[in-house]
Amino acid sequence: MDSVRTPDSESAEADDLPPPPAPASLGRKVRSAARWSLINTVVMRLGNFATGILLARFALGPAEWGVYGIAQTVLLVLLSANELGVGLAIVRWDGDPRRFAPTVLTLSTLSSGLLYAAIFVSAPTVAGLLGSPEASDVLRVMCVCLVIDAVAHVPAGFLTREFAQGRRMVIDAVNFVISTSVTLVLAFSGWGAMSFAVGAVAGNIAALVGFALAVPGTLRFGWDPEQARALLRFGLPLAGASLLALAVVNVDTMVVGSSLGAVTLGFYVLAFNMSGWPVRIISEAARRVSFAGFSRLADSPQALAQGFSRALGVLVTGTVPLCVLLGGLAAPIVELVYGSRWVPAAAALPWLMALGLVRIACELAYDCLVAVGQRRSLILVQGFWALTLVPVLVVGARLDGIVGVAQGHVLVAVCLVVPAFLYALSRAGISLAHIARACGWPLFGGAVMTLVLLATKQFLGDGILALSVVGTVALACYVVCVLPSRRFLLGSRKAEKA
Repeated sequence: MDSVRTPDSESAEADDLPPPPAPASLGRKVRSAARWSLINTVVMRLGNFATGILLARFALGPAEWGVYGIAQTVLLVLLSANELGVGLAIVRWDGDPRRFAPTVLTLSTLSSGLLYAAIFVSAPTVAGLLGSPEASDVLRVMCVCLVIDAVAHVPAGFLTREFAQGRRMVIDAVNFVISTSVTLVLAFSGWGAMSFAVGAVAGNIAALVGFALAVPGTLRFGWDPEQARALLRFGLPLAGASLLALAVVNVDTMVVGSSLGAVTLGFYVLAFNMSGWPVRIISEAARRVSFAGFSRLADSPQALAQGFSRALGVLVTGTVPLCVLLGGLAAPIVELVYGSRWVPAAAALPWLMALGLVRIACELAYDCLVAVGQRRSLILVQGFWALTLVPVLVVGARLDGIVGVAQGHVLVAVCLVVPAFLYALSRAGISLAHIARACGWPLFGGAVMTLVLLATKQFLGDGILALSVVGTVALACYVVCVLPSRRFLLGSRKAEKA
């Protein structure tokens, strides 16, 4: 597939374009960026994990978490389209991105500003429809992040393009320290869910300053009509696909909030956040480099298929044991970490862990399809997912509460969405054999690990010492099962040394 080009880059001399990186050089860049990104994500998520424990145990109850869940859901859905998808051009387009970055910044800022104005006016109506009228003010404050994020997209895109995840880690650390400090101080001062909103805005402002310092000269406004038209042609389909993807992930919060109330939504939000631990720690680290890496391989179907299958194998291998442990030991882990009043959240957790594993694979497939220009396929898959999911979740909520919602999520994802993604990937040259090679051993190991965990749990019980023994034995069995795949997972490194 041909690379997407801006009008400027199409007319530029060949000498102005950076030479394509050699495979070994690209491999080193990707691995270095992946290491920094993984360290960054693990540190940030452990910090968020500790903060969540403090807030859930000592400051906020299920109702406040439900209000926060509503505001966070709306924000995430709007963030998927706040810059109209044009920010990805910084990473994907050929040529010097500084030529078209001013137009990207102008488009992003205008679109996000209009979107924020709309949500500010409609916040009471939106919060009421989602079953939490008290979330209106929280929504207005938290969505200030829309505009900040749109402006930061440009310098952040430069860091992603250059695989500069070390600098990104410093910026994210500053964001985390400031947002967490503000949130904790306000929460323990009685601000409730509003503490999340104010903390998020403070952290995002700090991150924007960090991006501006890390990539100086990129926050310049400008306007080129020809570039703007090309950017919108490139970005709008991606924004639509991203909006649908975020709607898929967050529609359950809307269904639970409107159908079951804020307190039940608080339990569901906690369970969903726990199910996202593997997704955030592993998948987010990979996604910060996957799109840029797949973009460099887009012109070579064989290299793309090999790169995708190996990346998928690494992600699934690392994620399966976390999903099995959290799902199989849900109730004792929830009680141990968050306290007994949060135990009702554990009922949905095993199903949400299965969903988390599917999400990791689908998100990687999403990045790959974007990189090779399969935007129409993405929109069709995401639209199909959203349309089939909503009625299933509504029925699930009425039949079995948050457990029914979680089960409905898994049913749609496994039976309908995964086959759709497999078909879309096959059109990009990634066959079912590539997928099977990546996922076969980890899924087999996960099945064995589940059986061992359930069997040993029956004998040893739910005590802390027993949980440690059960988890260790099950994890050891998993490691033995996936050992045959180690050469495949480490193949790129050996090839480079050879």
